Amino acid sequence: MKEDSSLTPQEVADLLKITKYTVYEMVKRGELPAYRIGRKIRIEQRDVDAYIKQGKKLKYKDIDTLEASPRTQAARQDYLSTSPGLVICGQDLLLDILGRHLENHSQGCRAFRHNIGSFAGLLQLYQGESDMAGVHLWDSDSESYNIPYVRRMVPGIPTLIIHLAMRQQGFYVARSNPLGIKGWADLTIPGLRFINREPGCGTRVLLDEHLYQMKLDRRKINGYEREETSHLAVASAVARGTADLALGNEKAALQVRGIEFIPLQKERYELVIRKEDLDKAEIRAVLDILNSAAFKSELEGLGDYCLEETGRIVAEI
Repeated sequence: MKEDSSLTPQEVADLLKITKYTVYEMVKRGELPAYRIGRKIRIEQRDVDAYIKQGKKLKYKDIDTLEASPRTQAARQDYLSTSPGLVICGQDLLLDILGRHLENHSQGCRAFRHNIGSFAGLLQLYQGESDMAGVHLWDSDSESYNIPYVRRMVPGIPTLIIHLAMRQQGFYVARSNPLGIKGWADLTIPGLRFINREPGCGTRVLLDEHLYQMKLDRRKINGYEREETSHLAVASAVARGTADLALGNEKAALQVRGIEFIPLQKERYELVIRKEDLDKAEIRAVLDILNSAAFKSELEGLGDYCLEETGRIVAEI
């Protein structure tokens, strides 16, 4: 390949042994020059070579601890700015906190957050596009979380499921609950305006599994096809009066004025990683963070998290 030839993001990812998504993040932050041909992104080989050369200036063993000297801290920042990092899929705030702790850990790295739902996160993990995925997928047949889905959606790849937290899922309704909403069966109240989450996210799966279990026809739910992509978005719709009912976690209800929360089900929010990645220093750093007092203390201050099992490997698949 000629020195001045252009590469696709996937070709760059293959050269650097990182994911394509990480390449896009590097381009977005200006760490790797790129240009467009129509709707396609291209990167010059010489720019990739320059990036690799710059990265060779630092060795990970030179990055010691958070209490290191200013010189070492500066070296660590250089290392973080050029390290490939980990791609963390999921939509919960605790993953953002995990990413920040990871960047400050003595054996940490850059954390690239991809805010997508549980199905999409598992698919990216299976395709090698991410390093870990936060999931909360309820299976009505076994009345269990996550394990049945990981078995089917990440076939042939040994994985570990690490518990993050227990959360409460429930309905968002207007203050004083004017329609008297109590449970799942109330979704079909005549005239009720529902607002849904996008297909593939854990909240949508929870709804659809309960509809299946109760043999409720989703076509009878006014607003089933109306979708938003976050807990805050659907909670806001209820607060503004453009919807009467939505499903989401308790934390969003604490952040949006003018609504009440009706608890329905405790759910397990968990992290899925490839077992083969356990020998990576940055993955070991993640496990260390999840079991640390500092991480758990920060989550306790946010509410709506039960942390009794946080950091425990609950399944090996």
